[in-house]
Amino acid sequence: MNDQQRRRPAQPHRRPKKDPVRFLAFEALRAVDERDAYANLVLPPLLKKARAKGDFDNRDAALATELVYGTLRRQGTYDAIVAACIDRPLREVDPPILDVLNMGVHQLLGTRIPTHAAVSASVELARVVLGEGRAKFVNAVLRKVSADDLDGWVARVAPSYDEDAEDHLAVVHSHPRWVVSALWDALGGGRAGIEDLLEADNERPEVTLVARPGRSTTDELLTALGDENGLPGRWSPYAVRMAEGGEPGALSAVQEGRAGVQDEGSQLVAAALANAPLEGSDTRWLDGCAGPGGKAALLGALAAGRGAALLAAEKQPHRARLVERALAGNPGPYQVITADGTRPPWQPGTFDRILMDVPCSGLGALRRRPEARWRRRPEDLESFAPLQRGLLREALKAVRVGGIVGYATCSPHLAETRVVVEDVLKGRGGQPVDAEWVDARPLMPGVPALGDGPDVQLWPHLHGTDAMYLALLRRTA
Repeated sequence: MNDQQRRRPAQPHRRPKKDPVRFLAFEALRAVDERDAYANLVLPPLLKKARAKGDFDNRDAALATELVYGTLRRQGTYDAIVAACIDRPLREVDPPILDVLNMGVHQLLGTRIPTHAAVSASVELARVVLGEGRAKFVNAVLRKVSADDLDGWVARVAPSYDEDAEDHLAVVHSHPRWVVSALWDALGGGRAGIEDLLEADNERPEVTLVARPGRSTTDELLTALGDENGLPGRWSPYAVRMAEGGEPGALSAVQEGRAGVQDEGSQLVAAALANAPLEGSDTRWLDGCAGPGGKAALLGALAAGRGAALLAAEKQPHRARLVERALAGNPGPYQVITADGTRPPWQPGTFDRILMDVPCSGLGALRRRPEARWRRRPEDLESFAPLQRGLLREALKAVRVGGIVGYATCSPHLAETRVVVEDVLKGRGGQPVDAEWVDARPLMPGVPALGDGPDVQLWPHLHGTDAMYLALLRRTA
């Protein structure tokens, strides 16, 4: 037998096997990075499409969701770990490669997936979406990562707390340093509180439903969910908490618009405005920044119960359509218009109650939109500032003397909360406004740790809600 005969036949090149779960998660991460999309908007349609094709069951959907949200939440920590395992600056790694790497790191350090499975699945995904050469790079990096656990890596890549407290917290809890600093300023206190808050930002939030008064009840929702799948809300009388993995859209009350998905903090803000003490007429309510419609739907239901009419205004036409959908079927009178609250079409002194839930950085909803922490920049707050002040000034003109304005924002950043209110009241950048604070704390009965007032700041780690802020103001002249 000659050498040619002894030589084994060449093995055919193996085509990489596409893992539908990890491929879908990678698609979602790329959409977040390339299109500035939000995971909570991108992921559901992808999951729905995969289920329709028969590729996914509930366990697959749960894993894909964990891979996307876990990777985004811990991106800062994972970036630091990957940087320690490569011989080039992290900025020189192509974003698609970094997505595969970080998703692999999350499987290794943030889940119970066995090490060999996490590495092999990530390398296989790299073969599919990046090619063979880059897959070898992914394999080499992840094998280095697998040599230690998360605590071990954090101890290696994070500076000590004593050396640089903010940078330590930024790496350990995966937040940009400037966000750590801003949250710490807003929260006050020592190390324990800020660490609890940052950790709460990295936890998966509960799905909370709202039973819209006069249209549904919490008892109806709890009965539909069953004892094992539903719990009463902690603070809001309209809230029901769903067990993990529940599907809100399967409930008839949600399908019919009689109930909806709404964080308990948002419910508390709307209810506080509705219940603020008021003398005289109480028939004309305004939601001046109504999109996408959750608070407007609750306000509309509360207004209907008192014979009041709600005007819901939203500047963006596509968001105004969402408000119309949310309010459809409301039993009381309401109207939805497309309007800019800084140049309003209504006359001064028109309304008895006004909610201005102003556009903001969204730093209070990092549990739900983890990518926002990496997308926002300190200078973004400067761009929001004139709008926030303008909306509040116009709201205080639009309310009648003796009427109530609620200034709300889903951010705890002081530059978006109390500073805005104080600037408007004192006339910084405009004319002084004749208005007085109303203590919002008694209007959230049973809710602890609301601070010194008169405004209220809710917190994920203290209240289990988004970090909603509310200031109530009464026009005095």
